[in-house]
Amino acid sequence: MDDEPLSEWAERRDARIGQLRAAPISTGDGPKGSHLNPGVPRAIERWNGHTWEPFAVAANLAEAQRILFPGAQDPPVSAPVPNPLGPGTGRHRKPPTPR
Repeated sequence: MDDEPLSEWAERRDARIGQLRAAPISTGDGPKGSHLNPGVPRAIERWNGHTWEPFAVAANLAEAQRILFPGAQDPPVSAPVPNPLGPGTGRHRKPPTPR
């Protein structure tokens, strides 16, 4: 048999403890994809090692994504963009506009 040792399985299971997921809160057998109903409230659930337990409630998909991925909203660090052409009147450059 090709069973993995129990210690390896336990390590994989324990690595997921604290992981969050969002589940749409909707009635009926409608579509469950997050992109199909972005305005539907979401239940944020956390894995405790055995089952998913309630953690928070989000009003819509955007709020759920802010909870699930908090680092994604950090503004990117903007470095000065170098001007690859630089000043000058090379052969393929536009002539300066008269003032």
